[in-house]
Amino acid sequence: MSSSNIPQAGSGTTPVVAKLSDATLARFAREVAKYPAEQKQSAVMACLAIVQQEQGWVSAEAENAIAQVLGMAPIAVHEVTTFYNMYNQQPVGQFKLNVCTNLPCQLRNGQAALAHLCAKLGVENGGTTADGLFTVQQCECLGACADAPVMLVNDRQMVSYMSHQRIDELVDLLKTQAQ
Repeated sequence: MSSSNIPQAGSGTTPVVAKLSDATLARFAREVAKYPAEQKQSAVMACLAIVQQEQGWVSAEAENAIAQVLGMAPIAVHEVTTFYNMYNQQPVGQFKLNVCTNLPCQLRNGQAALAHLCAKLGVENGGTTADGLFTVQQCECLGACADAPVMLVNDRQMVSYMSHQRIDELVDLLKTQAQ
């Protein structure tokens, strides 16, 4: 992701701000209302999640819009976006497949699972298939070490014991669910 729209301190650059719909702003307002007025920046993660849910990813322009709504510096929102791997900083496929490659998963063939998935889909780690269905990413610990190797589908569904056969079955199943 380019940080060209993220102004640097003292740069004098005016950030490009995404136009958010009234419905999105209403959802933001519901999240902001959960916090004292002087702490509305506490809603930053919820606002990022809303943008990602609606747009599929969080652009620099969307970060700038969130910063404006919450009265934060754009770089502060960008720091949150880049700290957590749950926020997509570029468009992803319909199915985002995160493969854990932390040590417990490594010891139970997590890296081999990632390599097999990439080979099956014809993409490199971090890549998206030409048809836009799948994005494959390695990730840090998903907290299910006893079930290694594990994967996370669309940041929501954990799948365990991912042998090559189970990976193939998962990909085939997801293809049938594609829209």
